[in-house]
Amino acid sequence: MKRDYTLYLVTEGTLPIERLLAVVEEAIKGGVTMVQLRDKESSGEEFFGKAVKLRELTRRYEIPLIINDRVDVALATDADGVHIGQSDLPLSEVRRLVPPSMIVGVSTSTVEQALAAEHGGADYIGVGAVFPTQSKKNAKVLAPGKLESIIEKVSLPVIAIGGITNENIDAVLTLDVTGVAVVSVINKAEDPYMVAKSLRSALER
Repeated sequence: MKRDYTLYLVTEGTLPIERLLAVVEEAIKGGVTMVQLRDKESSGEEFFGKAVKLRELTRRYEIPLIINDRVDVALATDADGVHIGQSDLPLSEVRRLVPPSMIVGVSTSTVEQALAAEHGGADYIGVGAVFPTQSKKNAKVLAPGKLESIIEKVSLPVIAIGGITNENIDAVLTLDVTGVAVVSVINKAEDPYMVAKSLRSALER
């Protein structure tokens, strides 16, 4: 499965399964290159059920599926990767548990966290929040220059995340990011296909 971090979709837990699948499929058709299942609302059983369905869908389109937090679900569904935050299972333990082929991503917001992720064997880092965001209640917006500092210090792929939309994406693209991750702008869109297509066009300009 090709690793392409260009346009990385993170799902919202509030979406019912049928709507979730419809949104993700339309977004993939529009140009999304990677999908992360993030869901803080559902029970373990519901989360697993969503992961199984998304695994089928993303495999059909040959798009990598990343599971947020839940290493057990990532392993059980044969997902392509797992993404962890700073308060989740330590990166060293995740690396010990998953096969070498599995993608491991880490959320970071400081140079120290980014360097620790690189030294610990992460495949990529998510850095944010770049702009104010509604999708993560406790997300703090990065201080000016912070994203640039992280990009300078690490050689890992850097994915910018947090409040990115068609209106502000150009500001992110002036920096040397590997890709952008989006949540609300696609998950809450009336037409996920067109939003994804527009974002992808901006990224390829």
